[in-house]
Amino acid sequence: MSSPLKLGVAGLGTVGASLVRLLGENGEAYERRSGRPIAVAAVAARDRAKDRGIDLGAFQWFDDPVELAAKAEIDVFVELVGGAEGAALESVKAALNRGLPVVTANKALLAHHGVALAKLAARKNTVIAFEAAVAGGIPIIKTLREALRGNMVSRVYGILNGTCNYMLTRMEREKLSFEACLAEAQRLGYAEADPTFDIGGFDAAHKLTILTSLAFGSEIDLESVFIEGIERISAEDIEAAAELGFRIKLLAVAQRTESGIEQRVHPAMIPASSALAQVDGVTNAVAVDTDLLGSILLAGPGAGGNATASAVLSDVLDVATGARIPTFGVAPTGLVPYRRARMRAHEGGYYIRLTVHDRVGVFASVARRMAENAISLESIVQRKRAGHEADAEAPVILITHETTEAAVRKAIDAISRDGHLSGEPRMIRIEPLD
Repeated sequence: MSSPLKLGVAGLGTVGASLVRLLGENGEAYERRSGRPIAVAAVAARDRAKDRGIDLGAFQWFDDPVELAAKAEIDVFVELVGGAEGAALESVKAALNRGLPVVTANKALLAHHGVALAKLAARKNTVIAFEAAVAGGIPIIKTLREALRGNMVSRVYGILNGTCNYMLTRMEREKLSFEACLAEAQRLGYAEADPTFDIGGFDAAHKLTILTSLAFGSEIDLESVFIEGIERISAEDIEAAAELGFRIKLLAVAQRTESGIEQRVHPAMIPASSALAQVDGVTNAVAVDTDLLGSILLAGPGAGGNATASAVLSDVLDVATGARIPTFGVAPTGLVPYRRARMRAHEGGYYIRLTVHDRVGVFASVARRMAENAISLESIVQRKRAGHEADAEAPVILITHETTEAAVRKAIDAISRDGHLSGEPRMIRIEPLD
């Protein structure tokens, strides 16, 4: 009989507790699949007294994850602490320096230090596995790193944050304001007390950088991601999108262009008939455009104890069977330097909502500024408000044909200087997904 694979689990939150529970419940099945027993040998967490619904008495306890990684008698270090710095980073480095394989669900750690850690793992002849770091239980990491190795990827995109997707879904279905929907998401536990990391697009950006590296063989570059959150999306925008045949989603997109790799996270209008538009609630989805297979779509739960623990277990089973895939699909020395595309050169259609003073000449002035910047308008609609008076505020919605973001921003700036605007203009990209 093969010797057990002994795990050290740092972090006993929702995911860590689920992992320990599942190993206890399904240990025999995992042994059959991997060819050897898998057992937790040591754990680390801040609070020993906390009731986690599992028996931890048989495991060696460490208060410090770094000490666990450096000293525990383990074969694999599982990092579920979270965060880009501090205990998470130092414990992973300690485990790698011992030559231990590392399994992590930590997107922030990889987005900030992934390349350096991959190089350390290569020097120590070990591996880092991180299926749980992006999109929860969706096997997108293995898909890019292993299943699609024979394909050339041109674009990877999707819905990578369940909090934002939940909020946009509720705003559409129940005609809620952004503020009311955020309060409800916080009450239900879908949004944190400080929701900035999610609704500001930063969580999705961390995940996108990892997918970008896997898809294009490039070094990770978080600073090059264009990030725009959903804070300014209004019920009026969502209603207008529905009337135009679109739905609004927070989209994360990485694509290869002539000028380099474009990485962007922002609200986008996507065709209501598309498969991605049907992804609602806290569900995540990732699409990959390839040369040999065309476009493929993976969707499923993007968070939660069992979903994320499922991804962690998949990595643990790979380690147990001896699988040794380079961290980002190629040796760290084979990663090419990231070359950033010109974001303002991004081309596509745009939805523009302006609140203007309702007076003679405004429409003509708006149309002229668009024409001066070579922007062709597909439609222009003024939404009359009941009981409005002359020179009152009136919303104007413009839909452009394909143009550049730089041209749109230049035109909006000119309209603003003309003195016709009341309030901030709103621009949302239209993503065709073809």
